[in-house]
Amino acid sequence: MAAGGIMLAPNFISCKSDDDINFNIDPTKLETKFFTEGVASFDPTNSSVIIWTRYSGNTNLISWEVATDANFKNIIRNGEVTTDISRDYTIAIELTELDANKELYYRFANVADEAISVVGETITLPIDANTLKLAVCSCSNYQAGLFNVYDAMANSDADIIVHLGDYFYEYGAGGYGVNSENAFLNRLHEPENEILSLEDYRTRYKQYRSDQSLQLAHQKKPFICVWDDHEIANDAYKDGAENHNQDTEGNYELRKAYALQAYSEFLPFSRTDQNNNELIYRTFNLGNLVNLVMLDTRIIGRDKQLNIFDYFTASGFDAATYQTAISNTSRTLLGTTQRDWLINQINSSNAKWQVLGQQVLMGKMYIPAEMLLAFGSANFNEILAELVAIKLRVLNNDATLTNQEIARVTTVLPYNLDAWDGYPVEREIIYAALADKKLVTLAGDTHNAWNNTLYAEGGAEVGVELATAGVSSPGFESFIGDDAAIISSFEQALSILIDGLNYFDASRRGYLMATFTQTEVKSEWVFVSSILTENYTAEIGHTVTYS
Repeated sequence: MAAGGIMLAPNFISCKSDDDINFNIDPTKLETKFFTEGVASFDPTNSSVIIWTRYSGNTNLISWEVATDANFKNIIRNGEVTTDISRDYTIAIELTELDANKELYYRFANVADEAISVVGETITLPIDANTLKLAVCSCSNYQAGLFNVYDAMANSDADIIVHLGDYFYEYGAGGYGVNSENAFLNRLHEPENEILSLEDYRTRYKQYRSDQSLQLAHQKKPFICVWDDHEIANDAYKDGAENHNQDTEGNYELRKAYALQAYSEFLPFSRTDQNNNELIYRTFNLGNLVNLVMLDTRIIGRDKQLNIFDYFTASGFDAATYQTAISNTSRTLLGTTQRDWLINQINSSNAKWQVLGQQVLMGKMYIPAEMLLAFGSANFNEILAELVAIKLRVLNNDATLTNQEIARVTTVLPYNLDAWDGYPVEREIIYAALADKKLVTLAGDTHNAWNNTLYAEGGAEVGVELATAGVSSPGFESFIGDDAAIISSFEQALSILIDGLNYFDASRRGYLMATFTQTEVKSEWVFVSSILTENYTAEIGHTVTYS
């Protein structure tokens, strides 16, 4: 660890040949206790799934059972494992050689401590699926509000929850996410400091997994997860992060090693290389209907982000220097190994839908440079209204437009270089390699809901982007205020000013339900009415269909 090596929390592998332990768990003699973080399942396929729990009792020999019925009359697999402090007493059983298209029930017990877990529910996928529902989420900040979005997903008819990262936040108590409206919830981070050590990261996971809504989602639905930046530190890249100071917070590689070890303990994932905990990118063939390619756009290959404001000087925007930097062919978000792997996964798949499960927006989010510079200023709304009026005239082919007016809306810059906009060369490489296959990209990270049409540099349409709102992390309302009229105007303005942007919600918390069939994918953005009270409603705020 001192050298920054990644320590792996391996999955325990169970196949049919292991099924030789003859016992039955009698729940009438046991009490629901000591499994304080609940149960969970991960990475379902048509023949495998991972089941998980953590134990906090007195002894560490854990029994487990899997059945096809909730009463455990038809037990199909069981076993015993011993956990220990090296993995913070977590248990992850990777069940292989299962039958396809099954509803499964599982539980854990410690007979010596007379303890039993709640019953978890999970699935194996059909070999050939006609319909598949993915509930897509990201950005859950414990301090920012209640996890009603997890509760809504738990009670939905989703087959799988796809979590695109920022499962937790690394900031200390009272930091990012806390404001005057939600402080009364008293959901301050534990430990109270920004997390740096292995024990810090483990404690933060345990706090988040103590939340009853999150526990329910894990109990009721299998998850497919990938990390983003906050599982380590804000705006992370392959050898550093914006929210890491080497001088005061120590070696970044050591911090990353601690973070990824804790991740593997609490969010296990199936991997072909059991010796490399950094490789989280992987593919799921979901019923020969969806080829879900989960990417790591954050840790394994990303070059350090550019900052658009570094190119503004006293004499104006240094376009030449910016263009040289942004067009650098060696800059990468994925790393060449992962990028080549991605292209091969897409080109070798015969599934109807090629779906990227990844963290950051892929669509081109280019806004007028004038708007970017004015953001946060007193006359921002006035400038925004002027730009919208000009853009509408452009769209209507107004012959009276002046060159100066046209320049105001066509001189555009990406608003966020932490997304794919900061790595446009690599984005074009991927687009060019698609041949006739169309992409559906899933994205999180921004805390807001988006729908983009994806265009290659030459104008060819290559796919669609479906981006989810955050579970609880604040969106644009934290910058522009919570006045409904202002928010609505801002949403409409961006939809007009940004080419390819079809839908945008700037202020609500929720998730994305993507329903795949042989003929179409229907995307429903589901929003909860509140994250400040346990009483909430969930409603579909917008729907698009793509075929």
